[in-house]
Amino acid sequence: MQDADLGRGLVLFFRLAMGWTFLYAASHQIFDPGWSVAGFLSHTRTFNGIYAVFAAPPLAAVVSFLVGYGHLLIGLSLILGLLTRVSAAFGVLLMILYWTAHMDWPYIGDTNNFILDYHIVYAGVLLLLIQTRAGQTFGLDRWLAKQPLAQSCPQIRALIG
Repeated sequence: MQDADLGRGLVLFFRLAMGWTFLYAASHQIFDPGWSVAGFLSHTRTFNGIYAVFAAPPLAAVVSFLVGYGHLLIGLSLILGLLTRVSAAFGVLLMILYWTAHMDWPYIGDTNNFILDYHIVYAGVLLLLIQTRAGQTFGLDRWLAKQPLAQSCPQIRALIG
């Protein structure tokens, strides 16, 4: 029984830690009026042709809004344990995109990170949260799963685990 308690405790810790990571990122992006993805995306190296398009003035404002509020929604979802599988999946997608955006192949960000960096570690943690149905551990997904709509709809059950 103690191993199960430790496992649930670790799942909760990693869900809250990843939620905080996304919320903290959102706080800089939403509340800093000068923040934009353009500065970062215009300096990508390996996939510059792809990311430079999103740094162009017509798209940069939209992408900046989506990134900032996407981080906020993912963070809140993970903290609350509500629709955790959905938010963690979007988090994995973002982490893979950020990993490729930081890439100067085979280095990621700088010469201290060869092929892997924290984005891949975060993606792995988020995949673990999906697999372990982390929202069911002290989260609102457990409550949502007991609601009549969730019990009668297989699609909703799949989203909440």
